Amino acid sequence: MKKKVLAVLLAATTTLALLAGCGETKTETPAPETESAEVAEPTEEPAAEETGEAEMSDEEKAAEVAALIDAIYVQQWTEETDELCAKAKAAWDALTDAQKELVEGEEADPDYFGRDTGDASKDDPLNADEIGENEILVVSFGTSFNDSRAKDISGVEKAIAEANPDWSVRRAFTAQIIINHVQARDGEKIDNVEQALERAVANGVKNLVIQPTHLMHGAEYDELCDAVAPYEEAGKFESVVIAEPLLGEVGADATVVNDDKKAVAGYVVDAAVKSAGFDSLDAAAEDGTAFVFMGHGTAHVAKVSYSQMATQMEKLGYANVFVGTVEGEPEETACENVIEAVKEAGYKKVILRPLMVVAGDHANNDMAGDDEDSWKSMFEAAGAFDSVDCQIEGLGRIEDVQKLYVAHTAAALENAKKN
Repeated sequence: MKKKVLAVLLAATTTLALLAGCGETKTETPAPETESAEVAEPTEEPAAEETGEAEMSDEEKAAEVAALIDAIYVQQWTEETDELCAKAKAAWDALTDAQKELVEGEEADPDYFGRDTGDASKDDPLNADEIGENEILVVSFGTSFNDSRAKDISGVEKAIAEANPDWSVRRAFTAQIIINHVQARDGEKIDNVEQALERAVANGVKNLVIQPTHLMHGAEYDELCDAVAPYEEAGKFESVVIAEPLLGEVGADATVVNDDKKAVAGYVVDAAVKSAGFDSLDAAAEDGTAFVFMGHGTAHVAKVSYSQMATQMEKLGYANVFVGTVEGEPEETACENVIEAVKEAGYKKVILRPLMVVAGDHANNDMAGDDEDSWKSMFEAAGAFDSVDCQIEGLGRIEDVQKLYVAHTAAALENAKKN
């Protein structure tokens, strides 16, 4: 009887030791009795450190997730990207709510996976095969904000598809960082430009029209042209045409405007006035309200486009409309300079709205965020305005803007026929 008791005690001790080593809290199951103490002797287990199963602190677990997020916060796709995206999400899901709040890396933070940006299932990545011989590839910078992607980018894509029922419309994003974010968080895979072009080749596309949703002939547009050139030179398609971006040709200086800039200026101001509940822009001015449109800004020579948009607003008589940029390029479009311009003009109420195709990260954070360096916070800190409000709406959801993209696609189709 003593041997049985000893066997039970030894087995129970082993079970508790194993549970402590794994850091679990499962209910213990009594060990079966054995006839001899020798048989019941516990097997020596390797130390937790040797198996890599040592209990990690909350900070260490959070740091591990942050490192995985930083690893996919890159612009270059590799063969390991898909696996890394899956690992990052699995590691995040394994954290407790308290541990998730500790995630912080070079680019990582709790919002990477934790922020609610809408329902990703409402968006169509447009990455299906069986394209046919004619394809319109709509290329966007992209956004990880699900609602904005569905309204702004999909809005343009659907308008182009409806206007061209005999052509297959597909999507590509130029920002791999965003592609990885959406894939890791929501399981939605969006083609980058190379993947989209390879898909077109594999599907036997003969005629390819590329419609960028970029605002101007800037760095993104140049990179797109560079990516397409090898396919064109190699004769992968019978015809390839890249359509105009939203604002058309750049022009030599700030005084140069065109029909596209004039149209977009009118469309975005009308949309802003309507969203603000005014009958007209003049009515808003009488109320002391100014509209400030925030673009991205760029070091590219195309930055003059923002100055041209400001010129266009002046030509249209929009005295209470101002144009700025996140990057502060050109210099007069920096937030501090725009604030001074609005103050000098005497307006006491300000409505901020993105001059961007998509109301994504810049609109939600750089414009409307709570941090002290957001435009909303900086306007409020100026102490010169009675109210500062934000309209988080991208250009892509404006029906007239969608029609302008459709017109640019139609022009490209005509060029393709001529060639």
